[in-house]
Amino acid sequence: MSYVRTAALLGLLTSIFLTIGFLLAGTTGMTFFLILAFLLNFFAYWYSDRIVLAMYRATPLSEDEAPEVHGIVEKLAKEANIPKPKVYLINVPTPNAFATGRNPKHAAVAITAGMLNRLNLDEVEGVLSHEIAHIKARDTLTSTVAATIAGAIAYIAQIAWYSMWLGERREGGSLLLLPLLVLAPLGATLVKLAISRTREYAADRSGAFISKKPLSLASALEKISEFARARPMHGNAATSHLFIVSPFRSDTLFNLFATHPPIGERIRRLHEIAAEIGKS
Repeated sequence: MSYVRTAALLGLLTSIFLTIGFLLAGTTGMTFFLILAFLLNFFAYWYSDRIVLAMYRATPLSEDEAPEVHGIVEKLAKEANIPKPKVYLINVPTPNAFATGRNPKHAAVAITAGMLNRLNLDEVEGVLSHEIAHIKARDTLTSTVAATIAGAIAYIAQIAWYSMWLGERREGGSLLLLPLLVLAPLGATLVKLAISRTREYAADRSGAFISKKPLSLASALEKISEFARARPMHGNAATSHLFIVSPFRSDTLFNLFATHPPIGERIRRLHEIAAEIGKS
């Protein structure tokens, strides 16, 4: 059911994008925006993993440096029936992790130094099972597509807004565009967040069954969340949906537009899964 909902939300996101094109320039605008969406997603498909790894200065983590981690990744990948992803290290003290890559054959998991230092091996396995689940479900591609289209909507709406107020659109139609320029980026953001939250719940569940350690994942989520509040990472907030827990500073407004479901609810569901598979 989560896949159906994700597909529907992606379709809605694309519809918002094409509607902006139609209202700005009719059928020609809609066609142009359709081509633009294809080009943006083509670029994101091939290069998003390199960009995000470079953004956080992630370096390859060799088996000699962390044999236990590589052993866990290999075991989980085999359980999930996917190739073993590459493993990268981000040298920051806050525990966290994310997965990236266009498909299971070209995937990577990135873990922070804080995750290795602050979590026990069972908790590390719980976190990595969540990331392996993302890779198996190709969520890394889904989230990239959603973020790319939503970002394009916000950027184009901003350009149209400036153009309208600078006098390039003095016709009466500009009044019709006004609600669109305000609501389209907001709607796109909400759809992107809904996709992200849906996939996080699904990865928690799938990861719990892959590792058979739902309570270890629950414990890891609680610890990571506490450290993120105490020592948030510095980085691009647009990448927050990639991490298992948002690593950036949060406030009341941020919580309204959170990329992840509430930690308490995720932990509650993991405890239900533990009872389901007899791990309570």
